[in-house]
Amino acid sequence: MAKYPAIIHPDELAERMQDDSVRVVDVFNPTPQDQMFIPGSFHLPTAALIEGTPPAPGKLPSKSQLEAVFGYIGYSPTQTIVVSDHEGGGWAGRLAWTLDIIGHEQWLYLDGGIHAWQQAGFEVARTPAEAVRTQPDLTIDESPLIEIDELLDSLGQENLVIWDVRSREEFLGIRPGAQRNGHIPGAVNIDWLHLMDRNNALRLRSDIQELLQDHGIDPDRNIVTHCQTHHRSGLSYMVGRLLGFPNIRAYAGSWSEWGNRTDTPIDTD
Repeated sequence: MAKYPAIIHPDELAERMQDDSVRVVDVFNPTPQDQMFIPGSFHLPTAALIEGTPPAPGKLPSKSQLEAVFGYIGYSPTQTIVVSDHEGGGWAGRLAWTLDIIGHEQWLYLDGGIHAWQQAGFEVARTPAEAVRTQPDLTIDESPLIEIDELLDSLGQENLVIWDVRSREEFLGIRPGAQRNGHIPGAVNIDWLHLMDRNNALRLRSDIQELLQDHGIDPDRNIVTHCQTHHRSGLSYMVGRLLGFPNIRAYAGSWSEWGNRTDTPIDTD
């Protein structure tokens, strides 16, 4: 039986592209300079995966919005979905988290996304594939999500580790992102950019497990990851899932919610 979730590499993906049950979904916002798609892949704009309401736009969309989004790409619960993006895993990870939310376990991450695909010598298309739309009736499972009230109540628990993947400047409150700036007390900071190998087509670092262990992020702990809007922390959530961490959740409200409330504790050290 196939193992999910897991990493898939370009050579293997190229061999499986003729399988109708394999659906590659590329999440990014095309620009005139970046109109590249894996041939046969389906495209989602980044806004499709977020609720979009300030001050915390990264919250989980409604069930009806998710059904419209997945219907647009021709979703079926029998598909193997390959998540991909153009930035090293943030938006691919957000899609992976959303698949977990709807209980779709059969997903794979194209390590490095379009950059790895091109590095491997495969051609790109200038337009995405068009799906035959479906009308999915999704079941929402919020267990991969933690809301602010539960997180507030959990602060100080010995087995909890909060993984903040914003930049060091954001973490220390030097670069503002909300009315109040800094980090959640007790959080550890590993910038999402440090998870990818920029000399290897933005694939995940080969020593990523050791990096996490050095920061106290291990599978025996309850891990909560966040960034500013749960975009960058899509990558950290996905990394945890790919490593088999059983207790990783995402705080989708992220700093845009925490830092814009007046009742949340904040550290700047």
